[in-house]
Amino acid sequence: MPSTAELSVKSFAQLSNFELYAMLKLRSDVFVVEQNCVYPDLDDKDLHADTQHLLYFNGALLVGYARCLAPNVSFADAASVGRVVVAGEARGHGLATAIMQAAIATCHAQWPEKVIVIGAQTYLQDFYTRLGFSPISPAYDEDGIMHIDMRFGG
Repeated sequence: MPSTAELSVKSFAQLSNFELYAMLKLRSDVFVVEQNCVYPDLDDKDLHADTQHLLYFNGALLVGYARCLAPNVSFADAASVGRVVVAGEARGHGLATAIMQAAIATCHAQWPEKVIVIGAQTYLQDFYTRLGFSPISPAYDEDGIMHIDMRFGG
């Protein structure tokens, strides 16, 4: 299925109402409902002028998403990738890897001199390590889910 998924990269102002709804619904379906985690998803970082939203649509269905944040939005002097999510029906086909590769490329294009730091769920540490990320913090609890900060580059 994801082999037909098409990527678009947009600022918040460029998102259509449909894309915005699909993005928020996918994040809610996975992070709030599936992972049973109540957290403040609407954190104003989506609105930041430099934030880049990566949307993977399979036809009219949003199957994958991530956002790239400018340096100093989430981490001091580092770009960041967050809210990485793949719809349940699209998992197991390499879409998460494609999303992260596109996110890394987007960060490097937008902020070429900056490292990328992520706050990864610890159960995904091996996945991010395979992509070139290295742990830079001990594990910590964020909203009831264990996370670890990881860096790409630098």
